[in-house]
Amino acid sequence: MSIHTKRLESMLISEISNILMTEAKDEDLKFVTITSMNLANDLSYAKVYFTTLNEDKEKITKELNDASGFIRAILKKRKLDIRIMPELKFIYDNSMEYGNNIDSLIDKIKKED
Repeated sequence: MSIHTKRLESMLISEISNILMTEAKDEDLKFVTITSMNLANDLSYAKVYFTTLNEDKEKITKELNDASGFIRAILKKRKLDIRIMPELKFIYDNSMEYGNNIDSLIDKIKKED
């Protein structure tokens, strides 16, 4: 992964987060945090990973993917250093839950000793 691609990922994460906070009409989307992004080498596709405080993760994932065209349109209007705006695919990032599960298992093992 090139430095240019990493820079674009960071910029897009920031811009998408800003769009969700300021321009999304759905209140549930305002509680979404973009955690990371995997941008394809040809910049045509991006997997956008997120977390949310909302319990209904499937609903939020569907709403974000439904809003991806809206988000792309706003990104295209902004003067970004990118020729082609990638297709956005939103995926729930369960790494926080996984980490919490590991921590609880470690605590359980410590208590048993």
